[in-house]
Amino acid sequence: MLNALQVVTIVVVGVMVGVEFSVAFVLNPIFNALPGDGGQLGRAHGGRMLGAVMPFWYIGSLILSALWAIAGWHHHGTGLVVTAAGLLILSVIMSLALLVPINNRGKTWTPENRPEDWKEQLNRWDRYHYVRVAVIIAAFALLAAALV
Repeated sequence: MLNALQVVTIVVVGVMVGVEFSVAFVLNPIFNALPGDGGQLGRAHGGRMLGAVMPFWYIGSLILSALWAIAGWHHHGTGLVVTAAGLLILSVIMSLALLVPINNRGKTWTPENRPEDWKEQLNRWDRYHYVRVAVIIAAFALLAAALV
């Protein structure tokens, strides 16, 4: 049972890391290079789409990590899993405090209603997102290391 929980946790967190890495280093740079309003509209659509699923993914990853820590409490690597869960908690707090407020505004923007500082807000979101990506990559690495 513990082995299945470990595999599911690694896969769920790993895919989440891949999606968030792609947003930071593939999708947003592509959107930013589009001419006209295409980039802003693409980011707004991405904010709506991913904003609907990512809360469940982040909380699900945290729950799976916590269950792994509890189920494997007396096994090797539990300290790494607990630390990874702590980093996932940090990523949720960062999301709620820093990224979600900007995303909630940005996903409603159109070329007609966006604020004058929309680019600055998206750049701030990007900077916070880079830090969050680093945090979840560290959590993923710790979970993988806990298997060894």
